[in-house]
Amino acid sequence: MEQHRIQRLGHRGDGVAEGPVYVPLTLPGELVEGQREGDRLLDPRVLEPSPHRVRPPCRHYKSCGGCQLQHGSDAFVAEWKREAVLAALSSQGIQAQVLPPDTSPPATRRRATFSARRTKKGALAGFHARASDVIVEVPECRLLHPDLLGALPMVEALATLGASRKGELSVTVTRTETGLDVAARGGKPLDGPMRLDLAQVCARHDLARLDWDGEVIAQARASVIRFGRARVALPPGAFLQATPEGEAALLREVRRIVGDAGRVIDLFAGCGTFALPLAERAEVHAVEGDAAMIAALDGGWRHAQGLKRVTTEARDLFRRPLLPDELSGFDAAVIDPPRAGAAAQIAALADARLPRIAHVSCNPSTFARDASALIGAGYGLGPVKVVDQFRWSAHVEIVAGFTLGPAQDLFSQE
Repeated sequence: MEQHRIQRLGHRGDGVAEGPVYVPLTLPGELVEGQREGDRLLDPRVLEPSPHRVRPPCRHYKSCGGCQLQHGSDAFVAEWKREAVLAALSSQGIQAQVLPPDTSPPATRRRATFSARRTKKGALAGFHARASDVIVEVPECRLLHPDLLGALPMVEALATLGASRKGELSVTVTRTETGLDVAARGGKPLDGPMRLDLAQVCARHDLARLDWDGEVIAQARASVIRFGRARVALPPGAFLQATPEGEAALLREVRRIVGDAGRVIDLFAGCGTFALPLAERAEVHAVEGDAAMIAALDGGWRHAQGLKRVTTEARDLFRRPLLPDELSGFDAAVIDPPRAGAAAQIAALADARLPRIAHVSCNPSTFARDASALIGAGYGLGPVKVVDQFRWSAHVEIVAGFTLGPAQDLFSQE
């Protein structure tokens, strides 16, 4: 047995002791004891707990790998996430005001991907255990909306019908205005009887739609999400912010940054999270690499009332970023790239010298890299807002505004 003092939390939420030695479910300052295996301490016992340690609110926490930080107080986790953003910016030589997180409440997650396997007695559905491919049942998960928890028997039914004994079925369930939208991946090949059985599961559980490895098996009605005044029929597998509260927090900041801009370009627009609400005040050009998502955005705009003109473009912004001459004429840009960021598109935005840029990010490191490029091009960085819609996880989301010259009052908080 070895004893270690936890110095800090790593970017995945594990405690880090000198070595480094990684110790899950610990907090900075704690003295822990356990059996070391490689660079990890297994089954650690806390000898001297942190004052920030709390009783995890979920009974599945020790076995389930879905959350990493339920053993820390809400105040501790919020400050740790804020400091993670500060550290990422500091690594690029950037000093900025980083505001406390806007954290989504428990039981609000509207989208989850369950893992499921067939068993001798039926099926097992839930999340993976920490650092394991073992599936843990989570009937009392504190993160998920009750409608998603209620979908677990449906996920088990899909696994019973369509999962191989050796393989694992991945089932993404999304709560929409019109019911649950379900997409299963990794299942057995379809045949006639299996299609019929899956359609019966869809009807029995009143699903809006069931997609099986890219083929729609049954659709009782469109899977609809509202973005501002527009109702959008989601294509299978479409990106969606994890919680309505998190989406609203991001949108509030984007609206504040964009301000009274008359023409806005929305890059990596998805199905219209920002483009459609912004169209209540501005003309918007939305660009997205996924043709099905950009078509859904266009359909939502065409059927909405009271919106200004929205134009759309299906374009791979990694291979073909919009060039400065294509960006000219816009008063503001919104960019919400994947975790890898979008260095080439940021460089083009910097060269285009748009007056305002609202940058949404799910990765502090790539956000800091992008911020450095924009600051180097003469932009000022306003307050950085942290949005925590992945409660109790190590995941961090950010939204911040850039304006030519020093950061201006339009980015100040109300």
